[in-house]
Amino acid sequence: MLALLGATLIDGTGAPVIPDSAVLLNGQQIEDVGPRAAVALPPDVEVIDVSGKTLMPGLIDCHDHLASQGYDLAGRWGLTEPGSLQHLRTAYVLAQTLAAGYTCVRDAGGLDAGFKMAVEEGLYPGPRLVLSVGIISPTGGLADRVSGSGHGHVHSDPRLPSGVADGVDAIRAKVREMVRVGADVIKFATTGGASSRPGHGPLDIEYTPEETKALIQEAQSLGRKTMCHAVGGPGLRMGIEAGAGSVEHGCYLAEDPDLVKMMADQGIFLVPTFEVYEFHSTVSAPHMRTRAESLMEIHQESMQQALAAGVKVVAGTDAGGFVHGDNAREIELLVERGMSNMQAIQAATGWAAECAGLGREIGTIARGKLADLLVIDGDPLKDIAILRQQEKIMLVIKDGEVCIDQRPAAVPEMARS
Repeated sequence: MLALLGATLIDGTGAPVIPDSAVLLNGQQIEDVGPRAAVALPPDVEVIDVSGKTLMPGLIDCHDHLASQGYDLAGRWGLTEPGSLQHLRTAYVLAQTLAAGYTCVRDAGGLDAGFKMAVEEGLYPGPRLVLSVGIISPTGGLADRVSGSGHGHVHSDPRLPSGVADGVDAIRAKVREMVRVGADVIKFATTGGASSRPGHGPLDIEYTPEETKALIQEAQSLGRKTMCHAVGGPGLRMGIEAGAGSVEHGCYLAEDPDLVKMMADQGIFLVPTFEVYEFHSTVSAPHMRTRAESLMEIHQESMQQALAAGVKVVAGTDAGGFVHGDNAREIELLVERGMSNMQAIQAATGWAAECAGLGREIGTIARGKLADLLVIDGDPLKDIAILRQQEKIMLVIKDGEVCIDQRPAAVPEMARS
């Protein structure tokens, strides 16, 4: 058994911190947690002194693209380098993300189930993974890989099937196909996005109400949650009215305030992904920069309205293609857009675990939960930006095992004399 003693504990629920805490681990699970004086330690326990540090749940990114390396067409199609090199880059990203304190990532498309298997088998380090495999959209939508000339990209990897499906029957079949190749969650689009082709943008519709309902019903019948890419306009309303599990982006929610109440009533999560729009507003193609810049203000207002209405807002970077390993920038942005530091931590821990369908297993530090933990040299309640400083991450523990240990090496007694 292992005991972490002396840290200030943030448990991921939003409750007040516990100073001088004790967390007792028994294998993969948390055996006990509380003030140090209230936790009985067995005589043979291994003790790690984390006095003066902050102990909190491992971080969770609810919208990443771990296999993505760029937004250029050739890169998206995998034409710039051998597949083996791409896979090795992705494996490096998995390790990099874990080292940044992220013990769980919900991947929003592009990552096949083999990476999850490799992490679970211990072949390579990485966060626990919740996979969508790919996004589902109609012809001409987000999943339709077609160049400006009309040339389409042929999907050669059977574990990463095309996500294009039109009509209720084809959509139901596509959901089944995604589940067959390892999807834990079904991602689909009801609008275009900032990075969509010119002429198909964030307010443009993709699926019909009937198609959207059929997709969600099929996913639910197979025991899968859904994540709906919806930025604004009629498509945003469509995804919410059909009962999507989470809304990805939701930038224009403030234009239709009744949707916020609907999300709160149905328990639909909001994943605003501010980080990707910060990127698009600076270095992306001109039409993408214009779209990102135009939605900044209402995006912030939408998040604030959702939070005030009781919608659980969770952290997701949508980071694939421009940055990996700096996922905590999203947590910082949540604070800059109006969350308290504690709310932003919940957005990346307790609320995020619920959104990913893992609320019973991870996300908070409680008896019986899996031991996904983070020890920080500093106080993120005073300075949220400290979560981005990898040198401040002293310990990353996943499933009760120490994955990252950056504590200073003990100085031998003779060397100190």
